[in-house]
Amino acid sequence: MSEIQDKFKVMRRPEVESITGLSRSSIYAKMENGTFPKGIKLSERSVGWLEHEVQEWLKNRVAATRQGGVQ
Repeated sequence: MSEIQDKFKVMRRPEVESITGLSRSSIYAKMENGTFPKGIKLSERSVGWLEHEVQEWLKNRVAATRQGGVQ
């Protein structure tokens, strides 16, 4: 895949839930308080998340946990 395709790969909610282990309500609550990447509106009734932003969030969670502090 090209760098542009990698940067803009969109994940739908079930995939985000699966890789993060978060429930739908937790994802939206964390988005609301600014501790999870904001979704992007794909159409009137669908939303997605940029994969690289979700991966970065996961990387930061692992780092925070490994350093002994969980936010």
